[in-house]
Amino acid sequence: MRRLSLSLLLCGLAASAHAQQAVPPSREHLAPAGWEDSYHDLHYSPVVRIGDRVIVSGIPASEGDSEEAKIRWAFQQLKAHLEAAGATLDDVVELQSFHVARDHAEFRRRADPVLKIHREFFKGHYPAWTAVGTTALFSKDAPMEIRAEAVIGSGRRAKAEIAAPAQR
Repeated sequence: MRRLSLSLLLCGLAASAHAQQAVPPSREHLAPAGWEDSYHDLHYSPVVRIGDRVIVSGIPASEGDSEEAKIRWAFQQLKAHLEAAGATLDDVVELQSFHVARDHAEFRRRADPVLKIHREFFKGHYPAWTAVGTTALFSKDAPMEIRAEAVIGSGRRAKAEIAAPAQR
């Protein structure tokens, strides 16, 4: 019994010493040029970096003279947001997009230009992606909004061994 108690005490001391040495990751709040009002006026961070993890808040597709131009602008902004935190599009592991639509048919129609532009920005090792239909976004005239999570450096080591689908 004495030997078990001594072993448990030593294990507890070792675990305590290890816990004191571990340094939690830092958390940085970032805003690319032109997005500072998001942080100061709307009280949200456009980008948060925690260690090597980067979270990009929703970027509305709000600038441009056509729906496609607005969507392309949002993807360009996504790239700039990632770069502000030291990440690249290759480092993106997850996307979420929100699309304004009244019904499923409109949702699918509005997704077509997004799919086209997505292919321009993500050429390989595609991120996980969830697309959601909604009736409204905070930015009134935006047809969609996109947010992302990335892990800095993960794009350099990405691999995919996914077989191509059989011809139909």
